[in-house]
Amino acid sequence: MLKKALVTGSAVGIGKAIAIDLASKGFDVAFHYNRSEEAAKQASQEAATHGVKAIALQADITKPEQAKLLVENAAAQLGGLSVVVNNVGNYFSKPTSQISVEEWHSVIDSNLNTTFYVTSAAIPYLKSAGWGRIVNIGAASAHNVTARGTNTAYIIAKTGIIIYTKSLAKELIADKITANVVSPGIAENSFEYDDDWQDAMPNLPAKRPASLSEIVHAACFFISPDSDYITGQVVEVSGAWSL
Repeated sequence: MLKKALVTGSAVGIGKAIAIDLASKGFDVAFHYNRSEEAAKQASQEAATHGVKAIALQADITKPEQAKLLVENAAAQLGGLSVVVNNVGNYFSKPTSQISVEEWHSVIDSNLNTTFYVTSAAIPYLKSAGWGRIVNIGAASAHNVTARGTNTAYIIAKTGIIIYTKSLAKELIADKITANVVSPGIAENSFEYDDDWQDAMPNLPAKRPASLSEIVHAACFFISPDSDYITGQVVEVSGAWSL
């Protein structure tokens, strides 16, 4: 079984935690970054301590040609590709009617379009590997089609990821490739990106954010060789938030 993985946005946070865990399980890993070069190199060096090949690759994957080149470079340097984790996606909070055209495109590009660009480029490599795993990062409650307050564009992008993932799952199962979604709620590193999450803490039934290790556990459940028959699914790691 070919064990070669690309994790986007893996210099820090959830992406890094998933990539390091894959390395600990014997996967050669490509760490992707856009601007966080030093952090990505440090993360890849940490992964390499597990005796695997770990590389750091730069790309602005909101641009389809750079996303394609990232996948090609990862596959070339690792010797193939069997796992893709799409973690890139900027959070954005603003009243719906006040979102500018530029902000709208930025959120859709960084979340939905990057997932499409990278996955599209990676599918031929996963087919060549004889098995594959696609894990996309969603958001808690994105499957619920309801009105939103200040995160409308973000949730629209994440809902699109769910539909895209389910569609791929149905199509690719014949090629022994699964596609699933991990949807975190508030995570322990959420506060680094938006202070507004602090206001939501009293409403969390679990009374705490998700740890990175809990999100990693969900992602690696889908990646496990034992999960061949599990595809097109969404697992929320949200401690019963927004149910």
